[in-house]
Amino acid sequence: MNGAETLVETLLASGVTVCFANPGTSEMHFVHALDQHPEMRCILCLFEGGVSGAADGYFRMKGEVAATLLHLAPGFGNAFANLHNARKAQSGVLNIMGDHADYHLRFEAPLKGDTMGIAQAVSHWTRVSSSSTKVSGDAAEAIQAARAKGGQIATLILPANTAWEEASSFAVAAPPPALRRPSREEVTAAANALRQPGAILMIDGPALFTDLGHLATRLTKACGARLMQPFFVSRFRRGAGSVKIERMAYRIEDNRKLLAGVPSLVLCGTARPAGFFAYPGLPSTPDDPETRLIELCSREMDIEWTLQALAAELGEAELGPEDFVSLDLPALPEGALTVTKVGEAIAALMPENAVVVDEGISASYYLAPGLKRARGHDALTITGGSIGFGLPNAVGAAVACPDRKVVVLEGDGSGMYTLQSLWTMAREGLDVTTVIFANRGYQILRDELAAMGVNEVGHNAQRMFDVEGPNLDWVALAQGHGVQAVQVKDMAGFNAAFAEAMGQRGPRLIEVVC
Repeated sequence: MNGAETLVETLLASGVTVCFANPGTSEMHFVHALDQHPEMRCILCLFEGGVSGAADGYFRMKGEVAATLLHLAPGFGNAFANLHNARKAQSGVLNIMGDHADYHLRFEAPLKGDTMGIAQAVSHWTRVSSSSTKVSGDAAEAIQAARAKGGQIATLILPANTAWEEASSFAVAAPPPALRRPSREEVTAAANALRQPGAILMIDGPALFTDLGHLATRLTKACGARLMQPFFVSRFRRGAGSVKIERMAYRIEDNRKLLAGVPSLVLCGTARPAGFFAYPGLPSTPDDPETRLIELCSREMDIEWTLQALAAELGEAELGPEDFVSLDLPALPEGALTVTKVGEAIAALMPENAVVVDEGISASYYLAPGLKRARGHDALTITGGSIGFGLPNAVGAAVACPDRKVVVLEGDGSGMYTLQSLWTMAREGLDVTTVIFANRGYQILRDELAAMGVNEVGHNAQRMFDVEGPNLDWVALAQGHGVQAVQVKDMAGFNAAFAEAMGQRGPRLIEVVC
């Protein structure tokens, strides 16, 4: 056996069975080892940002770690943006980064780079295997690290000679350490704070898409507190059958109104809310200065135990129909196309238990009212704000959940960052429907410029915001990647195209001219 073979066998023995890859020369022995094990599903992505985004989406929906295969520091650099999003989503991702043979590093080869430095900038755990005999043990520790604290970014750097030199056997990753818990005294203090009229319990993590959300609703109903969630989260349940949880807004001005006069804000599975950016004349955080902030349980801690402990202190009220979102499907809208109507049409036609990956950016605000009325589904949002997450995240979600329809709501500007993911959807036959909102520009930048107090847009700013002259042709782009596509300009066209996509399997793209 060589080091690469022990690595692959360690992955499989430890339950890692999917590898999203964009390999290069330094990883050829690892590729050969993967080829000897068809039980490992290897999925080629044509850009490293697609690799990391897919691994993020896979973890969000399956709760299991996938491996990535990345080529030296430049390849890892291309993957960085979506690893940033994955880190903010607390997704467990195992990166295998090839490097030059260790004896070759003294030469200034073209692809030589600071592999350790770039990995450490976004990873919770980073290691360079020093010899082929240590590869399997290092891999087992990397897998354990990726699974620790609810999900982390772990990067194992594999010099080429450690892959081809002789090694002995594989290893098996140990279970991750037990999650840390708050003290009983901290729980009691938080429970007392939640008894105050107007207090808020803010939750994130699995409480937003599992039965823990029911528990959080029962305990807040028992004590009269409000239950809230952040705006950007890795995954949350929405639509009919989901428990009602207040969602924070995007704008800090709106969130200041939501949190005004709140006596206590208890955080469970989330961090203190902060503005997406700083703005002149506005604070960085939306919570009232008079609010008592209690950071009870971070995202890295035992959220389930903490909610159960709070319920033991506060009791649990019975839930009734008023605590759940009822089915209220919109009628299919007709006439002129608007983004709001598109949201209603999606809600009317989307099947039960779909997965919606939302990178609509400026369109998302107008889509939300309709989507709240849809059948029950999971929604994934852009946790780290680094655009280009939507298409690859949908790849990972579809690989994780092959029996569920995946719908991507994508802006035309952000979609261009990782449009290569369309090819992976086609090659793998993934059941993903992509809706492109073609407003011909980065509308969010226009909004942000106005938020900064600049209301007049000149030639240079206009040229940096628009993606016109020439217009992007998403039908041609999709078809060039092997995905069936259509452009629509009215609601009749959208309704027909989306209904057809929902009725058949396989990747589709609908370009909405708005």
